[in-house]
Amino acid sequence: MMRRLARTGPDELMCRGRQEAAKLLERAGMIARAGLPPDHGLSLERFRAGSTRHFFDGAINVRTPGLLIERMPSARDEAVRIADDACRGRFDLLGYDGLSFGEPIDWSLDPVSGCRAPHDHWSLLNPLDAKTVGDSKVVWELNRHQWMVQLGQAYRLTGELRYARAFNDYVAAWIDANPVGVGINWASSLEVSFRLIAWCWALMLLRGSPVLSPALFDRMVRSIWAHAAHVEQYLSYYFSPNTHLTGEALGLVYAGLIFPELPRADHWRELGTRILVEQSARHILGDGVYFELSTGYQRYTLEFYLHLLILAERNGRPIPAAVAERVERMLDFLLAARCPDGSMPQIGDADGGTLLVLTRRAQDDFRGVLATAAAFFGRADCAWAAGAVAPEVLWLLGPAGLDAFDALSPVAPAGPPSRLFPDGGFAIMRSGWVADDHQLIFDVGPLGCPVSGGHGHADLLSVQCAVFGEPFLVDAGTYCYAGDPESRGYFRSTAAHSAVVVDGASQAASGGPFRWVARPSARLLDWRSTPALDFADAHHLAYAGLPGGGVVHRRRVAFVRGSYWLMVDDLEGAGEHHVDLQFQFAPLEVLVDPALWAHARGRSGAELRVRPFASVALKASVHTGELDPRRGWVSPIYGRCEPAPLLVYSAVTTLPLRVLTVLLPSARPRAAAPAVSPVVDASGAPVGIVLEDAGERIAFGERGLPDIWTDPWA
Repeated sequence: MMRRLARTGPDELMCRGRQEAAKLLERAGMIARAGLPPDHGLSLERFRAGSTRHFFDGAINVRTPGLLIERMPSARDEAVRIADDACRGRFDLLGYDGLSFGEPIDWSLDPVSGCRAPHDHWSLLNPLDAKTVGDSKVVWELNRHQWMVQLGQAYRLTGELRYARAFNDYVAAWIDANPVGVGINWASSLEVSFRLIAWCWALMLLRGSPVLSPALFDRMVRSIWAHAAHVEQYLSYYFSPNTHLTGEALGLVYAGLIFPELPRADHWRELGTRILVEQSARHILGDGVYFELSTGYQRYTLEFYLHLLILAERNGRPIPAAVAERVERMLDFLLAARCPDGSMPQIGDADGGTLLVLTRRAQDDFRGVLATAAAFFGRADCAWAAGAVAPEVLWLLGPAGLDAFDALSPVAPAGPPSRLFPDGGFAIMRSGWVADDHQLIFDVGPLGCPVSGGHGHADLLSVQCAVFGEPFLVDAGTYCYAGDPESRGYFRSTAAHSAVVVDGASQAASGGPFRWVARPSARLLDWRSTPALDFADAHHLAYAGLPGGGVVHRRRVAFVRGSYWLMVDDLEGAGEHHVDLQFQFAPLEVLVDPALWAHARGRSGAELRVRPFASVALKASVHTGELDPRRGWVSPIYGRCEPAPLLVYSAVTTLPLRVLTVLLPSARPRAAAPAVSPVVDASGAPVGIVLEDAGERIAFGERGLPDIWTDPWA
């Protein structure tokens, strides 16, 4: 605590002091947030007449329902299905289907654990205390009220009043059950902001409904005022200056733009805009990677800034050009990282959420945000990645957005397929831009963001790999934040990644669900991309403090002629150590033969073959769905996990140790293992391989690019 205070600047001390004093005075009943005066000037009639000009065109345009049904009828069916489920009190949230929160809804209940958060002042609750509140993430996902947007969509698409009535009933019940500042649903300013945004959308979609009464509208406006005031008071300037702060700022922009008649509306709009502009320079690295090194949170951030830019353009409010430039760099990274099959690889944490559910998507499906960006920025490469126009384009940009997307001629990115992102620390090697190409992502950067690293995983020098378009080696995912500390620890540890584990240790020790005791980093030593090969060389010192002698891990990866990869792992140090060379596969079949060749078969029948060579004997094992210890699991979305093979080559040996591994895609399933032999140096350590059938030899020196030699008579 004293060391933390010593590092705290005066601005942070003043901000935290004001917020803590406000909490104390609120709890003591010495202050109460001032409400809106009775004559605040915003009636339902005035709202219906004027506020639509400030909002997204697609939400208010009379042509939207017909165009959506004509062009994307499945989106209409999906919105109606979600709305029908909500009317019955059933909710698909995160990785959970058909959740029931009771009848009437208990807004503080986690139905997965059965825990109900106490009805105390929000500042007395610890959202990460599973014994008291269960998994707050599940509770908050319901209370974001994004499913209310589907009630509004279903009303617009069908004209059925039952959706508007359900909205009325749910909102009134929520306001009754959640007094301002009381309970778990006020304990995160980000969640308060997301609910405010969802209410704005639902109100806009339902504004013409005859069952939306002036009395309920007045209650909602007063509650929206309280939401915005709470967010302003408890902005996450220092608590979570990441997507929490920017998401909160966007809520203030919404409140200020959509309800300009309210007191402080101008202040909220300007404050939120200023925060988003300032944070874009901090959160978006120079190469376009989001600074928390998470593809899931990169999508969140893209959504925040797309909403800001669209609203600013709609309202004639200029935003510095640098913001849009940074957003487009974020798109460049996502296009490069996107798997050939169109899915987005998981890197770092992902909580399964999104800013606004305009249509339900899998956690790895980024087509909605890419299609919206294509239409807004006029980017044909984003249209290519999206594959087709998405419902989000119509809801956000209206018919003009649809026309803008249709006017594009989709084309793959103009840059080289293989690319280094030095600021984020990702070397991406891919054979091309078509759907059945190969791709490998090599993590050569730090562990998470410099603030806390909280959403980063201990995955230094890990790899992910797609073969013939299909992901084979994957990040294990996140699974949970709260409620299951053991699982939280596993899924973000080195043991859940395609990396090297030494003496069973993770590269970083957890200091809590969103903190690391130390934040190690990889260092890139070399990157080259030539017509013959892509090559990256990096190391890390995360194991330097191991008992019995520190270990330095260096990994080199070469992508040879866009056909196969060679990976060289050097472990330098002293003493005897247990070394595990790990490969975490997607849920597919993995078999290992006596010669140590592993054969992983994908859905299409294509294979990825893996074979290590070392100067010491290696033992191969495959672990799938094991619990003690936990090994061989992946989580495709928050709250859900499934068994998936973890291939491990292990040895107990005195260092130094070198392991050279071949990653060989094959379009011929069940074919015999190829004839591959190692090239060794005088000490017996492998320095290269010979692919005998192809007559190709590749050898690594200590520095520089590997040498390739081909026998033309092979």
